[in-house]
Amino acid sequence: MPTTSHGPAGGRIATSLLLAPVRPAGWRATAHLTAGLPLAAAGFAVTAFLGALTVALAPTVVPALGTLAALAYCANGFSRAQRSRFGALLGVEIALAEPAPSVPAAGRFQRVFDRALSWRTGRQLGYHLLALPVSVIGTVAVVTMWTVGGALALLPAYAWMMLDRSDAVVEIALTAGGLTLLFSAPWVARGLSTVDVLLARWLLGPRRAETLAHRVQTLTASRAGAIDAADAERRRIERDLHDGTQQRLTALAMNLGIARESLGDSTDPAAKVIAAAHEDAKQTLAELRSFVRGLHPAVLNDRGLDAALSGLASRSPVPVRLHVSVEQRPSATVEAVAYFVVSEALTNVSKHAQATAVEVTAVRTENQLVVTIVDNGRGGAADDDTGSGLRGLRQRVAAVDGRLIVKSPPAGGTTITAELPCAL
Repeated sequence: MPTTSHGPAGGRIATSLLLAPVRPAGWRATAHLTAGLPLAAAGFAVTAFLGALTVALAPTVVPALGTLAALAYCANGFSRAQRSRFGALLGVEIALAEPAPSVPAAGRFQRVFDRALSWRTGRQLGYHLLALPVSVIGTVAVVTMWTVGGALALLPAYAWMMLDRSDAVVEIALTAGGLTLLFSAPWVARGLSTVDVLLARWLLGPRRAETLAHRVQTLTASRAGAIDAADAERRRIERDLHDGTQQRLTALAMNLGIARESLGDSTDPAAKVIAAAHEDAKQTLAELRSFVRGLHPAVLNDRGLDAALSGLASRSPVPVRLHVSVEQRPSATVEAVAYFVVSEALTNVSKHAQATAVEVTAVRTENQLVVTIVDNGRGGAADDDTGSGLRGLRQRVAAVDGRLIVKSPPAGGTTITAELPCAL
């Protein structure tokens, strides 16, 4: 029924109105506004004085730079004090905008000048100039409502007790007005505090673009860390397989070979079993070596990209002409991506391209490593991108903020170019 559905909500609203003067939220908002008045007055006075002094000293460069530096320093200090006030009294955390990074090559005066005239400092100064009128209005309004409301609510009773006379209409009106002010004061205080919070977040907090940029930097750093960790894990697995499993399998194949030679009679059933086991062990060892090389070749760590790509070219069933010009080695992650791009491309050429020649080029510039694989096969590789190898290559290259370009017209050969940044 309507009374049942609206009764609890109406009761909660009535309870909130009746208990508002004694609840902590209203008093915290009042304390926030009153504590902000002296802080806002100090911030307004200091910033206004230093701003006027900077304008007056503008013709003289060095003193003006000094006042600019002092202005930026004081604005930042008052911003941190205001941030502490919001956190301590309202429990609201306002992240201060981070300063824009200075150009390393810039001079000392230039860095001071850029910092003082940055958007961050300008927004802080705007808050300190606006905080004073907001604090004055809020403090005067709330304190007046608390004090006048309390006085009006108690004045009729005081007059009746001391003067032994009363006017019922006046007493009721004064009491009603005082109680209205008392019960309204917490809500007004909370509303004005909300306005102060919005103003501080707008002018003291980071802009959305700054927040997104910081988030992008954080995600980029975490992604780079994940890629490095995965690459390190591959190297560890390769090392464990090479030093452990592969060595034991090699010893097993050698022992089976010795046993096979010791049993000269090839018609003996035991000799046949040992011979079959020996061939299986050798095939498994070859597959394991191929897997280890594909997982992370040890030569890539020891001798660099040139030697690793030379090994790929020598094992390719299609003749490969290789040119590597990498005077300064890039990071291990970029080297691994370049190696796997060439490895996957050569595998695709041998399986699908029907090519008779491949040319692989790896050139390091100042900012990136460019790897190009060109074959004279049947082409059309770009049309198969929805499936397999090329999509995996694109994902691997994109993981280091690189770009993979595939040109493969039908019957025109395939050109795969990987542009890998070297700043990682």
